[in-house]
Amino acid sequence: MQSLVDSVRLASWNVRTLLDSDDRHERRTAIIARELARYKTDIAALSETRLSGETELEEVGAGYTFFCMRQPVGQPRQTGIGFAIRTALISQLEQRQQGLSPRLMTMKLHLKRGRSAILISANAPTMSNDDADKESFYDHLSSILQTVSFKDRLFLLGDYNARVGRDAQTWPRVLGQHSVRNENSNGSLLLQTCSEHELAITNTYFQQANKLCFFFHRQNIQTPSFSH
Repeated sequence: MQSLVDSVRLASWNVRTLLDSDDRHERRTAIIARELARYKTDIAALSETRLSGETELEEVGAGYTFFCMRQPVGQPRQTGIGFAIRTALISQLEQRQQGLSPRLMTMKLHLKRGRSAILISANAPTMSNDDADKESFYDHLSSILQTVSFKDRLFLLGDYNARVGRDAQTWPRVLGQHSVRNENSNGSLLLQTCSEHELAITNTYFQQANKLCFFFHRQNIQTPSFSH
């Protein structure tokens, strides 16, 4: 297969839910697909989809296909992850999405010059989750990272419910100079995992306006796009 993909625009989006309600006149997936098209996004990692089971659906008008890995039927719909990908790129998938758990999904994209991009969509446990849940998540994530070849491009996307702090001296190959807020215990787990697998938290390497360093949801202030 000859790839036509030279570069892709990636994003992470905590959608809070993909569940539709009777009072909505438009599917949530249609709204999300339209916004992704507006920002010219090729692939987005989705978190907190809050669905049950497993699905694939296409929003034909906007040109995106959604892959979701969800909680087993009958269990509380507290998490769920997925990808939204331009339908035109599906032919370039070297490996279709693999839902490894309700918190982890992978996808492999064929690039030009014989290279591949490994994409991981993740939704880490929150601060209120048990330590055992957090350790289980990061153990599973680490086992996935260990299987990725060094010749492939690796992109770890999603919502990590973490604050990684600003200690770039302690984490010189992980953190840049433009992180914000103080490190918490979830952030420590993320930093340690990135260090062990030689990953950098890239949005801490670029200066952004204060209004772009946070996103707002209801009355809560959340941390930057990668490090939350």
